[in-house]
Amino acid sequence: MSDLASAIGIRAEEQELVRELKSGSEEAFALLIAQYSQPIYSLIARSLRDPSEAADVTQEVFVKVFRSISGFHGEASLRTWIYRIALHETSNQRRWWNRHKRQELAIDAPVENEEGECTCLAETLAAEDASPFELAMRTETCQRVEAALRELPDAYREVVVLREIEGFGYEEIAEILNVNLGTVKSRLTRGRAALRECLKNKELEHATKTGSTGLIATLEAVI
Repeated sequence: MSDLASAIGIRAEEQELVRELKSGSEEAFALLIAQYSQPIYSLIARSLRDPSEAADVTQEVFVKVFRSISGFHGEASLRTWIYRIALHETSNQRRWWNRHKRQELAIDAPVENEEGECTCLAETLAAEDASPFELAMRTETCQRVEAALRELPDAYREVVVLREIEGFGYEEIAEILNVNLGTVKSRLTRGRAALRECLKNKELEHATKTGSTGLIATLEAVI
């Protein structure tokens, strides 16, 4: 019963926030940005050819949210609705990039959040008592995971990021992407396999150059 009460409380809180947003409350909009800007920024940065464009796309997402909130009627959760807009804007930006800005970009740099911290699947390896060597290993792992994610097909990357990084449930992902549950599970399975294969290839390439294979098991453990 406590879980049900908590869910009801969250839903009521969300409905109040939506009501205030629709009334044009600047305070409510600031609260919305504070709550969602960082995860939306991280999602977009992982999905673009050029992560430096993520800030502009994130800003455009919240402009769209502000302009469209009057049409939000609660068919999905507010969080789901915002992520759906974010993925749509990201897709638009990728199409623009493909038409106007195709060029070789370095993909080895890690995606950083607005505080300059690297955030990725490899965070699951973090420990408070990590040594400097362990932290360096995890930073390198993070960079390779982020680079590998950008090489996945869009459909696979979206599901992997939403599930493994953002923590959405299968049903929520289906709502965000407007696909059925079976499609979500299939894309996730294939996306994980593709990510694992990409990580292996990158590590083998690295091992060939350096003679080190120490990260293979670490990378596989991440996924």
